Amino acid sequence: MATFGTLSDRLTETFRNLRTKGKLTASDVDGTVREIRRALLDADVALPVVKDFTAKVRERALGDEVNKALNPAQQVVQIVNEELVQILGGEQRRLQFAKTAPTVIMLAGLQGSGKTTFAGKLARQLENDGHTPLLVAADLQRPNAVNQLQVVAEQAGATIFAPEPGNGVGDPVKVSRDGVEHARRQQHDVVIIDTAGRLGVDAELMKQAADIRKAVQPDEVLFVIDAMIGQDAVNTAKAFQEGVDFTGVVLSKLDGDARGGAALSVASVTGRPIIFASTGERLEDLEPFHPDRMASRILDLGDILTLIEQAQQAFDEEEAMKVAEKIATEQFTLEDFLEQLQQMKKMGSMKKMLGMLPGMGQMKQQLEDFDEREIDRTEAIIRSMTPGERRNPKVLNGSRRLRIARGSGMTVTDVNQLVARFEQAAKMMKTVARGGTPNIPGMGPVPGMGRPGASTKRGKKGKSSGSRSRSGNPAKRAAENAGLTAATPGTGSGFGLGGAQAPSEADLAEIQKLFGKN
Repeated sequence: MATFGTLSDRLTETFRNLRTKGKLTASDVDGTVREIRRALLDADVALPVVKDFTAKVRERALGDEVNKALNPAQQVVQIVNEELVQILGGEQRRLQFAKTAPTVIMLAGLQGSGKTTFAGKLARQLENDGHTPLLVAADLQRPNAVNQLQVVAEQAGATIFAPEPGNGVGDPVKVSRDGVEHARRQQHDVVIIDTAGRLGVDAELMKQAADIRKAVQPDEVLFVIDAMIGQDAVNTAKAFQEGVDFTGVVLSKLDGDARGGAALSVASVTGRPIIFASTGERLEDLEPFHPDRMASRILDLGDILTLIEQAQQAFDEEEAMKVAEKIATEQFTLEDFLEQLQQMKKMGSMKKMLGMLPGMGQMKQQLEDFDEREIDRTEAIIRSMTPGERRNPKVLNGSRRLRIARGSGMTVTDVNQLVARFEQAAKMMKTVARGGTPNIPGMGPVPGMGRPGASTKRGKKGKSSGSRSRSGNPAKRAAENAGLTAATPGTGSGFGLGGAQAPSEADLAEIQKLFGKN
């Protein structure tokens, strides 16, 4: 979520300074609120929203709920989190469907805000949910707008109604009305009307949008706004609300690198909820907007729930059970590993998924260095093997490895490293499946992964779990000692909320190594 990256950095740095204080004074609170105000203003959040937000935070931070808390600094973070959720709309709002089909959804917004792309994404999502959407091409002014919607509809696998060629030809109000009637005849239960935009707000745009709304009586009017356009987002939203009115907001281009704070203001200024957030260029990159989850991401507290939901969509439950059984019975092969890689790719960007983990905002450089192409290289190596070699890597002798390297465009060293890492990963997964504690090379046992009530007694030779390695092999001794150090429990999350611990650099390095080169 690069759009809010700068805001997230500023806020997390402010809260990091609070952690060292056992008791907060009025001056500590004022200093924190002042830094929050600067961070929000620098991020282009509307001034009235900033004033209201900081006043509420200060009032609550100086109240009894903080003074009586065991950890006042953590309580202040919690207050900021709760108030940020309110700015973003409070509770999640879903699309409202009509009691009698079809449900009519009208899209509005400036030119270039991403309406047409969002139309395709929404159609794709609705189809996945069992609906039969119809896209209506009512943007007849922008050059090639109709052609663009046709391409998007084809990619999404959706039906389109486009009786006019566009490029200034045709009546958008008539097309919209006819589109709804066509949907009724063809039994489409949702109609998505893509309307025209302008480079700026003008009377002609507002009149056309208002006429379309009056003609089709939509159940939802979604205002699509570019999260990167800055402070003008608020003015545009106000103008559309006064001229056309809308029932919900869609934030597009949240994967951009602009400050984006003005997008935080839209729900608060207009009183309309944010329903969707577009987080990438692919048709799958559309998320229902959860104010609480977005606030957690901004404060670097992670978004585990969204990560789990994406995993559930990408992974087949029955297949997952089969894989778990294979792992437990030592039958997990490179073929199974290849299937798991392909399902992971369905979830989207690994960087995006890792960014949803708590505390990852502090490891931006490591995330940037994560090369997602290594997954493709790993896949190429496995595909260059025969089915027998994938099922039993032990048959891979020198000549076979050379053939695989040539077939995948990689080196023999790459093949060797993949096989070695696969064997290590298979051992780790088998240990976890049996309720044991995985021992990651160079990291040692993973804290908190053992069986409930597992024994912490001394080992066979009387060594305690915290003793230093006495191996005669220097390399092995260094690795084991490093593992013992890494196994020491951390101090919790960066803000002490939820007790989650940020993945270490070693964790990221190990994930990177699992899928490709060092």
